[in-house]
Amino acid sequence: MSETDTTKTSPEASLRTAQQLKEDLFTLTKARLSLLVVITSVFGYLLAAKSLDSFAWPQLLHMLFGTILAAFAAAIFNQIMEVDADAKMRRTSDRPLPANRIPKPAAFILGWILAAFGLIHLGMKVSTLSSIMAGLTLISYLFIYTPMKQKSSANTLIGAVSGAFPPLIGWTAGGGNWMDGGALFLFLLLFFWQLPHFAAINWMYREEYIRGGFVMWSNKDESGHYTAKLAIVFSVCLLLCTTVLPAASGLISWVGALPLGLPALAMLVLSLKFLSSLERSAARKLFFFTLLYLPVAMVIAHLFWNQN
Repeated sequence: MSETDTTKTSPEASLRTAQQLKEDLFTLTKARLSLLVVITSVFGYLLAAKSLDSFAWPQLLHMLFGTILAAFAAAIFNQIMEVDADAKMRRTSDRPLPANRIPKPAAFILGWILAAFGLIHLGMKVSTLSSIMAGLTLISYLFIYTPMKQKSSANTLIGAVSGAFPPLIGWTAGGGNWMDGGALFLFLLLFFWQLPHFAAINWMYREEYIRGGFVMWSNKDESGHYTAKLAIVFSVCLLLCTTVLPAASGLISWVGALPLGLPALAMLVLSLKFLSSLERSAARKLFFFTLLYLPVAMVIAHLFWNQN
């Protein structure tokens, strides 16, 4: 190859390398999942600020920054811990760690930096309680949920606990009490929302999870009958905790509880359809509806939230 040809191709090669690194960092930090964590923390902050009339842009932005760093750190450590399992599954084998595009030591250092800065920033710029909630998210996700995935199907419940802490980061950042009715509502909303979501995806990808060595609810449920029943039970729980609980505690009026309950009722109907058909298409519809459910429920809850 001539010197001229090398000069022409080097910028293109550099551009491809930079683009690959950008995509790998996007995957390593699970940017889409981390965005969901941030959105739920903002939701918690807005409800607390509405209750206490305490909205402040600087507080919100500091909370956002610290939460993003902590969420990125959790994603990185999770992939470090599951690199061998990811290498065995088709849908994860091309992630940057199992594909050896990013060295594990580099990912480990990046994870520690993000976790430390995220928790410290929340503690110094937002509140001690917000930092504690973020810390509980990391601890439960990395040290309980992740190792339990290869030992017990109860891991899904622990994972739902981890996913229910982020709105409490925002709730406490907005001045809310972590032991009051608002905090309980936020925790249960996120907890029970995740379970039909996880049940559907567990069943659709059960062969992949088995290949990766994960012990999930749906591993031996070839028909889908057991998984669909679980989705129904959790949908009923979600319906109750988004209607009866907030209305009875005065967080939302009984009139407001009706529109808040409608999306959960729709999820219950889709779970029942999954049970009646036991087809992958029905599980897929349930899964995609769970993605739609959360933003819809958060908007409705904010609209009808009672300001004290």
